[in-house]
Amino acid sequence: MVEIDTRVFGKIAVEDEKIIRFEEGILGFPDLTDFTLIYDADKGSDASIKWLQSINEPGFALPVMNPELVMPGYTPVFDRSLIELLGDNLDSENILIFVTVTIPKNDITKTTVNLKAPIIVSVENRKAVQVITEGEAYSVKYAIYDVLQAQKKAGE
Repeated sequence: MVEIDTRVFGKIAVEDEKIIRFEEGILGFPDLTDFTLIYDADKGSDASIKWLQSINEPGFALPVMNPELVMPGYTPVFDRSLIELLGDNLDSENILIFVTVTIPKNDITKTTVNLKAPIIVSVENRKAVQVITEGEAYSVKYAIYDVLQAQKKAGE
């Protein structure tokens, strides 16, 4: 168990089995290797936005979400060698895919996700990598505000 004093969530205790390890760090932050996933417990693991909270740098938390929530059928194409660090058991039941979320301070309607650089997590060993997808199928800044609003309206 490790205890950290985060900027966003205050003091939290993280059990060792809840630590996700990025052996090579994440894009732009190669020295940040250990994270935990934080989400609203009332919404359970279905919460749309979760946070990858750094264990190494308590002031750093990255909003992420399941890309299927805004782009059903999301199937990133990338060189399989990029995820060899995750181990052998990489079937769909053993991996989680997240994309980073950018929420502008001045205009929430301009919220985007980065579909070009997904984060792949092995549920089995809690190792993760961030990869760059091949081709032009997915954007670095995919607007999601209208998609989420339409889903919310359809659910009412």
